[in-house]
Parts: sequence; structure tokens; C-alpha cells
Amino acid sequence: MMIRAKSLLRKTVPEAAAYALLCVFGFVFVYPLIALALTSLMPAEDMFNPTVKFVPSRFTLGNYLLLLGRMRFFRALGYSAFLAGVSSGLQALSCGLMGYALSRYQFRLKKAYLALILACFIIPSQITMIPTYLGFSSLKLIGSPLSFFIPAVLGQGFKSPIFILIFYSFFNTIPKPLNEAAQIDGAGPARIFFTIFVPLAFPAFVLVFLFSFVWYWNETYLTVVYIGNSAKTLLNQMAGILAGLESEANYDPIAAKINIPVKMASAAICITPLLLMYLVMQRQFVESIDRVGITGE
Repeated sequence: MMIRAKSLLRKTVPEAAAYALLCVFGFVFVYPLIALALTSLMPAEDMFNPTVKFVPSRFTLGNYLLLLGRMRFFRALGYSAFLAGVSSGLQALSCGLMGYALSRYQFRLKKAYLALILACFIIPSQITMIPTYLGFSSLKLIGSPLSFFIPAVLGQGFKSPIFILIFYSFFNTIPKPLNEAAQIDGAGPARIFFTIFVPLAFPAFVLVFLFSFVWYWNETYLTVVYIGNSAKTLLNQMAGILAGLESEANYDPIAAKINIPVKMASAAICITPLLLMYLVMQRQFVESIDRVGITGE
């Protein structure tokens, strides 16, 4: 009995410790979302109530109704999804092609190209913003979604260098004799890529698309710079509404404090589509993280 009790104790203590750590880390990640949701449901007077710390005195949807009443939500949601979705899809395809070429072919200055890709990843986008804007202006792309789509097609979209390296690392895990076998069967380079390697690299494409979608969705500054005020994305419309509320309050500190629940409601509206997308694609996202993390042979 003593031996059985000791063996049981050896199993349960590590498991209990592991579950306790998981609960702690889970709470750290979930707490900001819970606080955001509860604050967004607070009435304005709760911000001056010292007894209200976490849970609102009463739940209200007034903050959400105020914001939704001042914007064309579904139009903004559709435009944001269109801009981020098309750009992310084009970027995933172009980065996949570049990563495949770097992985499967040998050519001059290959290491120099890899070094340039790393350099582009290190250089902040703010440094290249002005020459990029001048180039788009000369091509008359300013004010058009093409200023996002064309760089994505050419592998120059947001965070493209890291996506190219993800594909490069993933394709290195696939045995090269697979190319030789396909060539013996008469398949050309394009057919090999689209019929063999694209299905094999589906986890990498899912990962790149999701990450790229989030970056395009959250980008507000470059959207205004390249597309202008005509870019009625969800985040840009929300920023304009919040700026209008602050101007109406004449920057009064008390009024600004009242607007905190409204700001939390705006944040909840902007991140809810992303949370729903991750919820729907959770299984594919976890599998893609696991598969892309495989090291080379």
C-alpha cells in the first residue's frame, strides 16, 4: 500500500503542478479580454463609483449602440475583410513561391538574396514609407487598394520577409527526391508546385494567411497614407468616431474618463471578427503551428 501510495503521489503532484501553471498562464492571457468586455458594458457613472472595481453595477449595451449608431458597421466590416483577405491571400501565394524557389533551386547569389530578405525584415517600415509613397504616387496608385495588392503580389507586403522564411524553412523539410520523381513523370515546375507542394504546405499557407490577415486588419496608419480617407475600414472608422467624441468633450479630463467604457467597446468591436476567425479555424491554426515548427531533415 505504501509503494502504491508513493507511486500515485509521484504521478498526481507533477500533473497538479502542470495544471496549476496552465491555469495561471491561461488567466494571464484571458484576463485582459475579460476586463475589456466588462469595462465595455459599464455605464458612464461607474467610472466615478469607488465601489465598482471589476464588475459593473449594471450591464448596458449603450456604449456599443453609441458607436454602431455613428458608423456603417457592415460596410466597414466588409471593406476591412476585403482589403485584408485579398492582400493576405496574394501575399501567401507570392511568399510561398519565393520560399519554394529559395528552397528547391540553386542559383547565383542565393545567400545574398537570403541576407537581403533578413535585412528587409530588420529595417522598420517607417524608413521605407516615404520612398514607397513616392513610388506609388508616380504610378498613380495612391488612393486605391492596389497600393496594398500589388506589393502583396510581388512579395513586398506587410511582414513578407518573415513569411518567405517560414515557407523556406517548411519546404526544406520535404525530401528533394520528390521533385525528381515528379519530373520523371513529366510534371513541369508549375505543376509540381501547385499539385504537389501547395497541398503539402497547406499548414504553412494557413499560418501565413492568418498572421498576414491580422497585420493587414490592424494596420491603420499606412492604410490612411496609401489609400487615404476613402479607406473606410473598421478600425479607421472607429478611430474617427473616438476622435470626434474627444473633440466634443473639448478634452475635458472628466469627459475623457467617461469615454473609457466607449473606448473599450470600440476595441471589442474591432477584435471580435478576428476572435471569431480564430475560433472557426482553431484546429487548422494549431495544426499549422505544429507542422511549420518541424525542423529540416
